Amino acid sequence: MSKKGIHFEISERKVLLRIFDVISILAVLYFVSNTFDFDYFTINQENWRWAFVLILYISIFGTIFELYDLQKSSKIEKIATSIVFTASVTVLFYLLTPFFTPILPDNRLQIIYFYFAILFALFVWRMAYVTFIVSPRFYKKVLIVGEISNIEAIIEAFGNADPNYKIIGFINCEHKKQDKIKFKGIIEYSPKQIYQVIKEEHISEIVIASYHSSSITPEIYKDLITLLEGGFPIKEYTRVYEDMMQRVPVQFVGKDFYRYFPFSRSNHNKLYLFFQRLFDLSIAVIGLLFGLLVVPLVLIGNLFGNRGPLFYSQERIGKNGNLFKIIKFRTMIKNAETGGAVWAKKNDVRITPFGKFLRNSRLDEIPQFINILKGDMSLIGPRPERPHFVRQLSQILPFYETRHIVKPGLTGWAQVKTRYGSSVDDSLLKLQYDLYYIKHRSFLLDVNIFIKTLSTMIFYRGQ
Repeated sequence: MSKKGIHFEISERKVLLRIFDVISILAVLYFVSNTFDFDYFTINQENWRWAFVLILYISIFGTIFELYDLQKSSKIEKIATSIVFTASVTVLFYLLTPFFTPILPDNRLQIIYFYFAILFALFVWRMAYVTFIVSPRFYKKVLIVGEISNIEAIIEAFGNADPNYKIIGFINCEHKKQDKIKFKGIIEYSPKQIYQVIKEEHISEIVIASYHSSSITPEIYKDLITLLEGGFPIKEYTRVYEDMMQRVPVQFVGKDFYRYFPFSRSNHNKLYLFFQRLFDLSIAVIGLLFGLLVVPLVLIGNLFGNRGPLFYSQERIGKNGNLFKIIKFRTMIKNAETGGAVWAKKNDVRITPFGKFLRNSRLDEIPQFINILKGDMSLIGPRPERPHFVRQLSQILPFYETRHIVKPGLTGWAQVKTRYGSSVDDSLLKLQYDLYYIKHRSFLLDVNIFIKTLSTMIFYRGQ
């Protein structure tokens, strides 16, 4: 085999972005402090805490403003806004916490130096990242081996997940060959060409996309074993899908489902559950106190914009299938479902203008902190669904009831990763994210969801 091309995995690129954000900022600040009349931020052994706080702020606000979203980071015009927001809010918080950071300088020009040094560092490094790391020379070139029936879904999923993941070709292992693949840039090779393709196209990885393992012929199986024994990376499609998309592809899971659901031990870890409940109670109390401050605004808006009851409650399915009543600020017209339960959808005519504001800002969710205090819900988990839709979806979607092995949440992995569910297809997508959360549930994932929820609120993307 020829040498494989150099490429960076998704996790490696995310780490690379974070590390070089910090290195570039500290390097530019060091240069500015030694070149110009700038002594607000100096890097030395005595002031190590200043640098630590700056790194912490960059990491937190960079996450909130989606500075480490690989799709955005692949194009400078998409990431530019995130860079400006991250630099601006970081500098603002840095100036407002003088107990941990330098005291405000007498010469206000130093603040300008500080801000533009961070802004310049981030822009220069991100331009270098787009120019070099996201270039074709670092693409991960992949060969798919499997059934032609899966190819369209695979190409779309991988293409949307990672701009650096390049599917070069496909080897159809079905006994009954169908028409040749008609996708732009995707070539169908015969099984006999597998070694030739790997060598000539510098393939980095083979992905097996076969729903029925029996469809892989003995000849292809022998070649794959030989490649594997030689150290060549060969991965199964659903594992690659889960790693890249951060969701469980339930539509491809068959009778061997138990292979795909080694659920997180955190689901039964008493220490994790104790601290999660403590966190839930703390955030619920803070949320309700904040709610008291915005209630006058909501009351006035409801009086003129909604013209009806301020609250509404509705039955939802909780942990282990138990029923409870969710509480929200009303966002729809009165008697919105006289004809029975229907899917909410984007630009739903039943949503009032003020109700749309409440949804986009997520203010309509504030009363649910009462459900969290009562223990019906957690801060983070799959969103609770109505019994009517649960009965409907559990008959259509495999493993749908699995969502109910944990408490439902005010926010969740599905909520920060996808849009509002308004159809069976949307519910399938949300289910994949919910199962991923249940499977990988941890303190770090909870923190990630919490930060991404703040990002959703800041960018006014609630539905």
